[in-house]
Formats: sequence, C-alpha cells, structure tokens
Amino acid sequence: MQLKHKIVALGIFPLILAMAVIGALVMVQNQKLGEQQAQLIEDSILASKRAELKNYVEMAMSSLAPLYDSGHDDDATKQQVLEELAKLSFGVNGYFFVYDHNGRNLMHPRQAALVGKDLWDMTDPHGLRVIQALLNSAQTGNGFQHYAWEKPSSGEITDKLAYVVMLDRWGWMIGTGIYLEDVERATQQARAEVARGIQATMSALAVVALIAVLLVFAGGLTLNASEHRLADKKLQRLTQRIVSLQEEERSRLSRELHDGISQVLVSIKFQFELAALELEAGGSKGLDLLRTGTDRLADAIGEVRSISHDLRPSLLDTLGLAAAITQLVNEFEQRSGLAVHYHSELANTQLVDGAPVALFRILQEALGNIERHAEAQNVYIDLNGNGRLVRLAVRDDGVGFRVGHLDTAQGGIGLRNIRERVEHFSGQFSLSSMPGRSELIVSLPAQPHQDNS
Repeated sequence: MQLKHKIVALGIFPLILAMAVIGALVMVQNQKLGEQQAQLIEDSILASKRAELKNYVEMAMSSLAPLYDSGHDDDATKQQVLEELAKLSFGVNGYFFVYDHNGRNLMHPRQAALVGKDLWDMTDPHGLRVIQALLNSAQTGNGFQHYAWEKPSSGEITDKLAYVVMLDRWGWMIGTGIYLEDVERATQQARAEVARGIQATMSALAVVALIAVLLVFAGGLTLNASEHRLADKKLQRLTQRIVSLQEEERSRLSRELHDGISQVLVSIKFQFELAALELEAGGSKGLDLLRTGTDRLADAIGEVRSISHDLRPSLLDTLGLAAAITQLVNEFEQRSGLAVHYHSELANTQLVDGAPVALFRILQEALGNIERHAEAQNVYIDLNGNGRLVRLAVRDDGVGFRVGHLDTAQGGIGLRNIRERVEHFSGQFSLSSMPGRSELIVSLPAQPHQDNS
C-alpha cells in the first residue's frame, strides 16, 4: 500500500470510528433523557389525577354529610345515600361506586349487573384481587389503587386509578376512578419525539462523517510533500470539530429539554382547571389549589433552568471559572441543604484551553457524589492558583467509602471520568477516604504568564 493510501486510511478509519462512537453516545443519552422525560410526564399527570380524584370524593362526601352525620342508620337513609351517589358523575366515564366491607357491590350506576354481587375474589387481567385491594387502600388511609377495569364507554379493559374512603359506621367503601389511557398516549408521544430527535441527530452525524471522509480522501489523492503538513492540520481541525460537535450536542439537548418540559405543564394546567371549577362553585379550596399549581409551575421552571445550566453553564463562558463555580456552589448548598465552606484564591492565574470546563465538570461530579452517597453535613471546597498550577480540593465529613472498590465494573464511573479529565491535561489526581473525612484533590497546569513589558 502506498504511503498516501496509508495516510488516507489512517485519517478515514479513526474518523469513522469516532463518529460511530459519538453517534452511539448521543443515541444512548437521548434515549435516557427521553425515558426520564416520559417518566416525568407520567408522574406529573398521575399526581394531577390523584388530586382530581381526591377532590371528587371529597365533594361527594360533602354532599352526603348531612345524611350520614344525622345518625340515622336505617335502610331508608342508606338507600337515599346510594341514590344521591348514583346521580353524581363527571365526564363520559366518571362515576361513583359503593361496596360493603365483605366485597358486595351496593351501587354501580354504569354496570347495574354488578349490584348485589359478591366480588370479593374478582381479579383483573394482572391477577390483582381488585375489591380486596380497594378495601385495603381505604382501610389503611392511602385511598389510591391502580388496577384494570372495563371502561363503560368502550367495553374494553383499561388501566384505572381509583380513590376510595370508608364510611366506618356503615362498613361501606365509597370511591371513584379515572381511566389512564391518556397517560399512555402522553408517554408514547414523548418517546416518539425522542425517537425523531435521535433519527435527525444520526442523519446529521452521518452527513458530517460523509463530508469529512470525502474531504480526507480527496486530499489523499493529491498528496505530496507539502500536502503532508496540510493533512496534519486538517486532522487537527477534524479532531477539534468532533469536540465542538459534542458541545453543540449538549446545547441542542438543552433546547430540546426546554421545549419538551412543556409536557409537564399539562399536569399543572389540570391543577388550574380544578382551581377554576372550585372558585366558580364558590368552594373554599380554590385558592389553595391555585397556589399549589403556581408552586409546581415554579418548580418546573426551576427544573428547566437547572437542566440547561448543568448541560452548559453560561457563566463559565462569560465571567470565568471563579464565577461559575461560585454559582454552582450556591445552587448545590440551596438544593442539598448541606453547609458548604468555599474558599477561592485564583487571582490572575490563567488556565490552559479547556481546563476551566474540566475543573467545573470535576467539581460538579464530586458534589453530585457527595449529595447522593456521602451522608455528610459539611463540604469544604478550596480553589487556588499560584501561576504554575491550579489546585481544587473537595472534602466532606460523610460516611466515607472504599477507594479500591471504585475500580470495579459496577461503580466509580464518575470518579473514573474525573481521572480521565485530569490525565488529559497531564495533571495530578488524588483521592482518600475514611469515615468522617473524604477528600478529592486535583491539580491542573496553568498557562505560563506572558510578559509583554
């Protein structure tokens, strides 16, 4: 094989491999974020539905209170209560049901054939004894139960979330439920959007890889002595382009998450609608519901800002490492509740290109490990420079860990990433731990000071 062909091969094969690895990493990260987003949407909608069900049952109990609290336990009073409950409904498939403590159905406005039957041993398609589970939830005070039930409007077996309470004096269980097919639609839509994003990203990477390969191949065909040096420069630019693509992908993911979080706001909309209904009805809980929805909206906004900041801190580019770390420390202290003792003396120390990002990510990873695993009360952070190097020390008073255990395949991924970042800049890395004291020390070389006098 001629030299120029070898150079072309050496340029093309690593490039293809790097693009394939980047594509795989982007796909895995997209899928992970997509699952997290779908889970967040599902949890938010379910939380809204739980609040909605609880409000429906509370309203029903309020309407029955005069009869139940009258102290009359005769059959006529009980029948009147059942008739009042049968009249209450919401939506197309919203109704109330009543069972006694032995599992016998006393009232079911949409499935009259069940009235009077003993359903104690009835199971859903998943093998759950539905009535027993509902009674257990009502008696323990939890009230909520997930099961499968026939949907009256379609006759199909559909997942359902119910909320039940007990009328202890009569031994009755009263409740209602909401069918959950809309939750599945929302999560499927989120996963479909992620899949489309992955496909678009992979297509863009394929186009970039193809263009880069063609450029390298075209350069190799006209290779000569002077073009050898040019090829080296092109390879350097391609390597830098790969690094840039990684940071661009982080920015893109940040924008996508910002847009996607709007799905979470659907659940908040339900909360506001409930508040509106309550206020229109002259209820006393409207303002509380409105405040709850507002608080959740603030949480959603904070989550968007937190995710965007984690992907790429803007202060790092605008005001520098010291300001970015100060903000990171303040946010960590507020979020975790730990006491953080932070000291910085960078002065005019200048870091080599890429080192500020590396130090920021290292501290970010270290604080994340402390929050998740250390069970600490205090965190001590020292950042200082002396013109030759920059030293970052992070210490906590937590439970400690076995340093050697972190080299196993199942743990220590974050610390291995820290070690790799340090090695990339030819820096120094040390880690020690014992109960009550764990310390991470990182030193990176500083950029030599240029004297222009």
